[in-house]
This record gives sequence, C-alpha cells and structure tokens, in this order.
Amino acid sequence: MDYQPPPFFSRGPAPLVRLGFFVCLAVLLMVLDARFRYAESLRQAVALLAYPLQRVSLAPGELFGAAAGFFTTQVSLKQENERLTVQALRSENAQLRRLLEARERLPRESTLAEILYQGRDPFSRKVIIDKGRQQGIQPGQAVIDDFGVLGQVTRVYPLLSEVTLITDKEQRTPVQVVRNGLRAIIYGGGDRGTLELKYTATNADVLADDVLVTSGIDGTYPPGLPVAKVSRIEQDAAYSFATITCVPTAGTEQNRQVLVLSREVNLPAAPVETESSTGKPPKQKRSRGRE
Repeated sequence: MDYQPPPFFSRGPAPLVRLGFFVCLAVLLMVLDARFRYAESLRQAVALLAYPLQRVSLAPGELFGAAAGFFTTQVSLKQENERLTVQALRSENAQLRRLLEARERLPRESTLAEILYQGRDPFSRKVIIDKGRQQGIQPGQAVIDDFGVLGQVTRVYPLLSEVTLITDKEQRTPVQVVRNGLRAIIYGGGDRGTLELKYTATNADVLADDVLVTSGIDGTYPPGLPVAKVSRIEQDAAYSFATITCVPTAGTEQNRQVLVLSREVNLPAAPVETESSTGKPPKQKRSRGRE
C-alpha cells in the first residue's frame, strides 16, 4: 500500500540543498556584517535584553563561589595568622635566650625591660620602656639588646623611662676599633639611623667592615660591647678629616626586649691637686670675714 502524500503537498527542496542554502546565507551575512557593521545596533539591543537573563542564570554559581571564597579566605587568614604568631613567639623567645646569655656575661647587674613605643618627637631617636623609678632605673644607665649597644636612659618616670638611642644626633659614644685598638668618638646620624666617626684623620687606620666596640672610658658603657660596623669611608685630601659612616649593630628598629645596665659604682674618685703633683702649693680660699 502506497503512503506517499499527494503531489500538491510538496515538501520542498531536499535537506542537503536547504543546508547548503542556509550555510551560504549565514556566511554572506557574516561577511556583510564584518564589512559594513549593519547588525551592530541589533546585537547591542539583543545583548541588553539578554543581560538580566544572563545575570539570573549566573547568580547561583557566583553565590556559591563567593561563599566558598569567603570560607577559604577565613581559613587561610586564620592559618596565616597562627603561623605568624608562632614565628613571632619563636623569634621573641630566641632573643630572650640571647639576652639572658648576655646578661650572665656582663660585669654589671641588669634589668630586663620591654620597648613600648617610640618617642613623640619626630626629630629625635628615642623609645619608651616599661621600667621606671620604682624598678630602680636611673638617668644615665646604658641600654643594650642581644646584639649590642642601644642607647642610654635620659629621663625617668615612676613606671616608664625614656631611652635615647645612639643614632640620635645628640648622642656621643666612645668607641674602639677591634682590629687595632684605635679609640674615637661616634656620633648619631639622626633620622638616617646611621652613625658617623667624626673628626677622624684621613690617614687613620680605619677600614670598611671594621667592628667598633665601646671603649669604656666614659663610665656609662662597659668596655667591649658591640656598637657599629664601618660601612663607608670617604677621604678627600682637601679636608683634614675623613667621612666615615657606620651601621649600628643593635637592632634599633626591630627588637623589643632590652637590658638596662646598672651604673658603675667602683670608679675611682677624681685626684685632688697637691703640692707634690703640681709643683705649686694648693690654693687656699680667702676668708671674706672682717679683718
């Protein structure tokens, strides 16, 4: 039995012919659009109408990604915070151990203190420590850390003390070159955080990387404490003195735990002028009473 439709119900061209026609039409439209941009406004209108639908369809994925990112970030931040906390504690414990070892080697008694904050004056190099007059701190006491000389106490309060760093421009520290024993005075460089060996002759035996330690002649710092390392030497024949820049050995910008050394009490008294030492009889005060 024949099920073919009647001739007047024609189904049109063959499928292969229709496929070829639409392919050619699509290629023609793409070429014309690429050359004349006639469909640009149409595309923009379609994109504008389709944008809300796109946002709605992407919303679940974005919400899931944001939630996952939030929890991942929280976990990562917590782990990073814990890691940094543990690292800071290890560093602080290592510094405390070095301070205790240095404390045992020092010839003077010392008090352990902690740096609370920097001084308010932007033109000076000072820090505030958590020990004061009630803990026996006095002006003029030396302050060191586990690497070397930090400064000295310049002002004391009941529970706090002000320490002026050796890098302050008003500080002068007697030092000695370890290599040859040459003595000099090192000056603070101010806001640069460096030190300078001023008034040193151009022919002085000072070399780069020389280590400077306290000479002990001032009575404030015990001898042999590391102070600085020579970093640069500038010599000019036109000047009598060389420009020597040094880097402080102590961690003036990083350490929080310090030692405050006690004052030296065994210094001999100043000699009294006598006739035998000066060759002249000692001067006598004239009485201002009535004759």
